[in-house]
Amino acid sequence: MTNAPKFCLSRGKDAEFKPMTGYRDWLKIRDLGLSEATDGQFDAWVTRANDLGGSTGRHYHEYDFQIMYVTKGWVKMYYEGEGEFVLHAGDFVYHPPRHIHDFMEYSDDIEIFELASPANHSAIDV
Repeated sequence: MTNAPKFCLSRGKDAEFKPMTGYRDWLKIRDLGLSEATDGQFDAWVTRANDLGGSTGRHYHEYDFQIMYVTKGWVKMYYEGEGEFVLHAGDFVYHPPRHIHDFMEYSDDIEIFELASPANHSAIDV
């Protein structure tokens, strides 16, 4: 880290969700500001559906650490070596590094909190 970590506060009343333009246009995210506060060591965001019918396809990330916590709705996920699961509000998943997964189907009210390290919103399709 080149810069010292900074205090980070992201208030719900000021929340702005932006489409993942050019990446996954059918999703929108709220950046919680953690990447800037930690100089890219960590990233946190909230994901919602922008449209129904999208799928990520099987992919993995170059993260050392990634978690998902479903706060609203449901999502059907595939995890390599584990199979398919429907995750509902309150469900939590840890993705080991480079673990292949697929965001397959979801409710129109889906909302997921995600935390990853290092900050990097890219995916490698398989």
